[in-house]
Amino acid sequence: MYFSEAEIQKCTATKGDLLVCEGGDIGRAAIWSYDADIRIQNHIHRLRPYSEVCVEYHYYIFFLYKHAGWIGGKGIGIQGLSSNALHSLLFPLPPLQEQRKIVTKIKEIVPFLDKYKQTEQYLNDLNVKFPEMLKKSILQEAIQGKLVPQDPSDEPASVLLECIRVEKERLIQEGKIKRDKHESVIFRRDNSYYERLDGIERCIGHEIQFEIPETWCWCRLGNLIHSIDAGKSFKCDERPPEQNECGIIKISAVTGRSFNQEESKTCYSTSQWIRDYAIQPGDFLICRANTVTLVGGCVIVEKISKKLMLSDKVLRLSFFNSVNKWYILYIMRSPFVRTQLSAAASGTSESMKNISQDAIKSLLIPFPPLKEQYRIVFKIGESLPKVMTL
Repeated sequence: MYFSEAEIQKCTATKGDLLVCEGGDIGRAAIWSYDADIRIQNHIHRLRPYSEVCVEYHYYIFFLYKHAGWIGGKGIGIQGLSSNALHSLLFPLPPLQEQRKIVTKIKEIVPFLDKYKQTEQYLNDLNVKFPEMLKKSILQEAIQGKLVPQDPSDEPASVLLECIRVEKERLIQEGKIKRDKHESVIFRRDNSYYERLDGIERCIGHEIQFEIPETWCWCRLGNLIHSIDAGKSFKCDERPPEQNECGIIKISAVTGRSFNQEESKTCYSTSQWIRDYAIQPGDFLICRANTVTLVGGCVIVEKISKKLMLSDKVLRLSFFNSVNKWYILYIMRSPFVRTQLSAAASGTSESMKNISQDAIKSLLIPFPPLKEQYRIVFKIGESLPKVMTL
């Protein structure tokens, strides 16, 4: 910026000058420590001693006063630290040698203060993140069979899977469900895991990230699903339902820790819509369209006080009787399955990703005996409320 000849002397900062902000970050100070002179504009005060003082000592005084709230601006609208206000500040002034000793001691301490600040920030961040980290750890321990003790007398999960296959075949023969075009069978051989899919065997050892107990099995989620109901794209507006109208849930209704029935739009409903798309207590709902961090979010509807229906972005999963759906809910929230969901999400926009029904069915999950599923669910239900209140 331009300075006139008359302004040069007044607006020049020389090595050793103490500079203090008049506006903006009021009271923030710094020492100009370079050999070359610099010009300053009118929102910076230049402090230059009449006689020998320790400028660094006064810098630390300003630092203290500012952070202790002892320097304040005045004015309506934009506040500032005037020259008069600056001159009226009271400073404790020790002998010159003691000023220098104080500065030397502060410089010895500052590195430790910086380290303490970093540690404090780390601990603050950890305190914020710890409940979520602990929750993920509990869920990961659960799906690895480490959360509750194993009971050798439990009927192996392989028997449950075979019962499900028999039940599924019976329902297919009765015309109640359709045959899965991509039926998966996972088995162990030669110290590794293989999958038979569409009549072709392939090694899936690279997908298995941890060992599970002997009574457990690896399987695809589709092996456990009885049926999947998709919602419909209804024309809705944001208002409470009236008379025979019915609410349509938003995707945010199924991405929290529990089902939020207040997160709903409303539209007029007919009896046909209610029969096909009505949400009932006990429904297992999963979000098939959302951001990459929320897509695949799922809940179990525990209670409902108004008529609600599925939207086109929410799926309802029904499982066979040999499956505890609460166990499925918890493993769907585990880091292992969340990673699979994120990888399977498709879409060009980060703000909206989609998960197909086939991708949901192909999720790889560890499957324990039925009794252990119940023990795990009980233990998690006992532990998570304590974690989330930390």
